[in-house]
Order: sequence, then structure tokens, then C-alpha cells
Amino acid sequence: MMKRVAVKLQNYLKKGMVRAYSMTEILIVLCIIGIILLMVLPNQTAVISQAKSIEAQAMLNQVYGLEKSQFYRFSKYSNNLEEIGFEQEVTVDEGGQAVYKVEIVEASNDSFVARATAVSDLDGDGAFNTWEINDKKILTEVTKE
Repeated sequence: MMKRVAVKLQNYLKKGMVRAYSMTEILIVLCIIGIILLMVLPNQTAVISQAKSIEAQAMLNQVYGLEKSQFYRFSKYSNNLEEIGFEQEVTVDEGGQAVYKVEIVEASNDSFVARATAVSDLDGDGAFNTWEINDKKILTEVTKE
């Protein structure tokens, strides 16, 4: 078998021609691949922004737990993230990996509202994705991406 393949290869080399694809065929295939990618990428941006919003939801759930702990200890909610023990991760615009910035919008003796706002426009439409959570653990998307 190997000898037969070697003989065929020698015959091709003697003729000076080796079967291959032309440059035109390769360019057509690359164009088709590019068109397919352009069709698929817009669908993927929604998946990417949805995956990144999970970060905001997780951080807000953590703030909720810390605020509830604060309430059980001192019978009031705090408006200071450091006071409840929440450490904001370094955001993307500051050289870190966090996509959302967390803040406590309002806090009183019996309620609080915390907000996570995207630091970059994930889909390029000019609106920054925003999530909020309150003392009843109602998590809502205020500004959709």
C-alpha cells in the first residue's frame, strides 16, 4: 500500500503538477466563512450580554445578604458598601475584570435599594445595562441591554 502511494506521488512529481486548490477557490471559501460569521455574531452579542448580566445579579444578591445581616445586627440598613463588608471588584475601565459598578441608592431603617450599572456599553446602543435589588429581594432589570 505504501509503495503504491509512493509510486503515485513520484508520477505526479514527474509530471510537474500536483493537485491543489486554486487561489480563486480558496478566496470563495473564505468569503463564505466570513458571511456565515457575520450572520452568527449579532446573535451572539445577546448571549454575551446575558452572561455578563449574571455578574450583576450575583453581586446584588451578595449585597442583599450583607444588608440583611446588617439589618439583623443593627435594626437598620446601611447606605455604605464598606460598612456592610462588600468589596467592589476593580472594573474593566480601571484595569480589572468587573463589568458592573455596585452602589446603594437608598437605605433607611426599613428598606434599601442597591443598583449595579454596567461600566461599558455591552451592545453599543448607548444605554448601560442596570439592575436593582431591594429589601424584599426583588431583582429587576431597570435598563435592558
